[in-house]
Amino acid sequence: MQKGNIRVQTENIFPIIKKFLYSDHEIFIRELVSNAVDATQKVKTLSSIGEAKGELGPLRIDIKLDTTNKTLTISDSGLGMTAEEIDKYLNQVAFSGAEEVLEKYNGQNENNIIGHFGLGFDSAFMVSDKVEVISKSYKENAQAVRWECDGSPEFTLEEIEKEGRGTDIVLHINEESKEFLEAHRSESRPQKFCRILPVPIYFHKGEEQIEAATEHGHLAAQPVNNAYPPRHTRPAEFKDKANINFDKDL
Repeated sequence: MQKGNIRVQTENIFPIIKKFLYSDHEIFIRELVSNAVDATQKVKTLSSIGEAKGELGPLRIDIKLDTTNKTLTISDSGLGMTAEEIDKYLNQVAFSGAEEVLEKYNGQNENNIIGHFGLGFDSAFMVSDKVEVISKSYKENAQAVRWECDGSPEFTLEEIEKEGRGTDIVLHINEESKEFLEAHRSESRPQKFCRILPVPIYFHKGEEQIEAATEHGHLAAQPVNNAYPPRHTRPAEFKDKANINFDKDL
């Protein structure tokens, strides 16, 4: 197991994260799902040019609520990451001149600023006591790894076993954000932010909600988006109703 400190200028990066993410911390779902979509689209492209070998299997994203363990997990079947890539993308966070940036962008849309500076993943820490990233790269003979951090500069990185390619991001929801452990709250956010993303996204209710849904004959995993909207449909198959529904989603 590897232990270390995330290489981050704490005094510079946290003013950015706290000022902008606390103003609308629901966007963590949008940011993490967007990352999962990117990873899925990238592995699809690599497969089409022969760089990703073998069958891709189902390409989808799953958002899983676990009320017992107080976690929210976002899983994808995308290209995944190696230990070296995790070290590069998660541990080498460097940002300088935060105060200048705050002054320059004061009054502008904070949601756009978060994405602009690549802080999307860090939004996870605004609702979590701890974040785990479990990932296995698409590369042949890749070793699966698990990264863990509690929001401080300290992290752990270890080799683990994982069957499929892709990444699981496990958020251990903190007390201040416990509303995200309510099924209707966690499900409504993906529906708001992810309705027209091009990868199928499914929401899995927590254990209590699963039992209630089963009793009423509902599926535990509900689709939250239409990955194949009318714009991808051949003209001969186009339906006016589908077009109207898509307009409503937009």
